[in-house]
Amino acid sequence: MSSEDPQPTSPTKAVPPRQRPIDRILRPVTVFARHKLAGAALLMLATAVALIWANSPWQHTYHHVLEMELGLQLVGSPFTKSLHHWINDGLMGIFFFVVGLEIKRELLVGELSSPRKAALPAIAAVGGMVVPAGIFIALNYAGPAAGGWGIPMATDIAFALGVLALVGDRVPIGLKVFLTALAIVDDIGAVLVIAVFYTSDLSLVALGVGLACATISVGLNLLGTRNPGIYLMVGIVAWLGFLESGVHATVAAILMAFTIPARTRIDGGDFLARMSLLMSEVRADVPVDTTMNTAAQQRVLDEMNETLDYAGAPLQRIERALHGPVTFVVLPVFALANAGVTLSGDIGTSLGSRLVLGIVLGLFVGKTLGITGFAWLAVKLGLADLPAAVTWKQVVGVAALGGVGFTMALFVAQLAFTDVAQVDAAKLGILAASVASGLTGFFVVAAATRQKQPPKGPEAEAS
Repeated sequence: MSSEDPQPTSPTKAVPPRQRPIDRILRPVTVFARHKLAGAALLMLATAVALIWANSPWQHTYHHVLEMELGLQLVGSPFTKSLHHWINDGLMGIFFFVVGLEIKRELLVGELSSPRKAALPAIAAVGGMVVPAGIFIALNYAGPAAGGWGIPMATDIAFALGVLALVGDRVPIGLKVFLTALAIVDDIGAVLVIAVFYTSDLSLVALGVGLACATISVGLNLLGTRNPGIYLMVGIVAWLGFLESGVHATVAAILMAFTIPARTRIDGGDFLARMSLLMSEVRADVPVDTTMNTAAQQRVLDEMNETLDYAGAPLQRIERALHGPVTFVVLPVFALANAGVTLSGDIGTSLGSRLVLGIVLGLFVGKTLGITGFAWLAVKLGLADLPAAVTWKQVVGVAALGGVGFTMALFVAQLAFTDVAQVDAAKLGILAASVASGLTGFFVVAAATRQKQPPKGPEAEAS
């Protein structure tokens, strides 16, 4: 093109919003929150604080705060629980609700949406649950700790993905997808184990209330209800019903998540047509400054927001809205409330107990053998394919990361035991296994993903 030719008109660049004083103040927080390791870092910090606090001269305050009774009045009757229970049954209900949303999304449009795509992570996850549980039972089949067999079955997806992210961008996307899908299937297994095997005496009336609310929520979905507030009100009653029934309240959270609408109200063509029409109205009456819009301008903006709402699924909007609070509030608070183990007496003796050995060997050894072995069998039998650019050494590393049980394992430990000494021993085993699994997984994946730097200069061009 000659210099005399008319230059193409470049599109008008969007002007970023004016910086406010609060934006500058919150910038360090937002930069940290956007970092891919932020969630795992906050979990580790909360764990460290809990351990230090529980072993400090102020350790009595740690347990005193957790045992404080908090409650409210429901239909004239007091409903009180300790702070520890509110965290484990209430805040973790939000976590399991998000897990349920993730599971539903993956089943509909994600890595579990077709039998072929789901086969490898699903089969590997089964191995990663069966083998650890088998190792634990072999060591504790007749002892008082026999009920803890579900503890080494769990994988903490936040920590596992956080450790994998430390390796950097060299990790194949297929390996990340495999670990994510594996952890989702693992979560499904953990929820089923909690619902079936860690349920106390049943109250059929309370259970009926919970199931009725879940049914009502399904009906709301079929009627086309999309307001999250309505589902929230029904969900709270369902949670209370399950909490009082003896079935763990996390089951209510999963059931309610599966009732959230996952379809849009309009398709892509309708969305573009509506937005084009509204954009033409905006161009005819463009606001010239940042003062309040006129009634006509605000009407167009409201219709744009409504169109955006129609083009999105409530499931995805709710999942995105809750992801931050769960990552930066719910899970760190849970870790702070549950990772505080008072290290008294002979730690070596505690680590050598059958309970702790069952958890450590189950998570550290069982997860690696179970995930790798079942994945290898699935590929050899032609039931699944290894993801593109993924090697078996990398699969072994990811399998080791599956032994980072932390959040879910701590949660199951609270359900499995009532004796404080057993709970503390289980926590010690979980922490030891998670550290060993995280370090091993990191080094194995890092070694398996080392790549030579591409040649530079003429050699690169010649190749």
